[in-house]
Amino acid sequence: MDTREVAAYLRLKERRIYDLARSHAIPHVRATGKLLFPRRQIDEWLAVKSGNSTATTERPPIIAGSHDPLLEWAARASASGLAVLACGSRAGIERLGRGKATVAAIHWRDTATGNDNVPLVRATLSDTDIVVLEWAQRTQGLLLAAGNPLRIRTLDDLRRKRARVVPRQSDAGSHRLLEHLLAEARLAFDDIAWLSRVAHAETDLAAAIAVGRADAGLGIEAAARSHGLAFIPLTTERMDLVIRRRDVFEPPLQTLLTFARSAEFAAQARALRGYDVANVGRVVFNA
Repeated sequence: MDTREVAAYLRLKERRIYDLARSHAIPHVRATGKLLFPRRQIDEWLAVKSGNSTATTERPPIIAGSHDPLLEWAARASASGLAVLACGSRAGIERLGRGKATVAAIHWRDTATGNDNVPLVRATLSDTDIVVLEWAQRTQGLLLAAGNPLRIRTLDDLRRKRARVVPRQSDAGSHRLLEHLLAEARLAFDDIAWLSRVAHAETDLAAAIAVGRADAGLGIEAAARSHGLAFIPLTTERMDLVIRRRDVFEPPLQTLLTFARSAEFAAQARALRGYDVANVGRVVFNA
């Protein structure tokens, strides 16, 4: 559907549709300069907003959303029984809303307020049983080839030196964050020499740079250090776990959160680098 059609379908004004698309609050794609709204995704979005998407079916023991090396390791090391599906922050929220995951792992910078995660939760999950728990504060920045041969220091250096930059999928929090940082640096998205192949996980991004397929990308410090890459810190973000309230008290989540308060977990966070886990498990939103 185009903008006029989706406005009629949702009984909203076209201006409101443009506002929702600008804030990434409604599923859409951009093709040949036009906004298009896939009907199936719009129907799923409506179901999430109305709270009718989860029914009474049991949710699979999956953490869907942003890829995080510490979370992936902890889910396995704690024997929580939770599997990790790296699909991007926004896709993780949508899977949670459809009952296709137990947890959504997200980091999503709100461009209007500069706040992390909670604005996205409010915009996409209208249910009253949602809890958002802090997982970690993470250092985000530029991952660069070992030794930083292009001598890149800032985002503008990516433009000036025509560095080959790995993109992330549009549903990824890192893509959203990079849009935000580029805007702050007064750079247009098209100023950057993007590669065609998208990295769907932090490790994919780091590997592409390590083997020479790319010069740079935005990611977390832990991914850079684990692949022997140079790293330029740009900002700190909060990564959260989004869960339905009753699932917080079930064994998988309790096992994971208990382990996340252990000395072994803290040591692993220090070893990976770029993490602050002092407030792991803190409630940042309780609908």
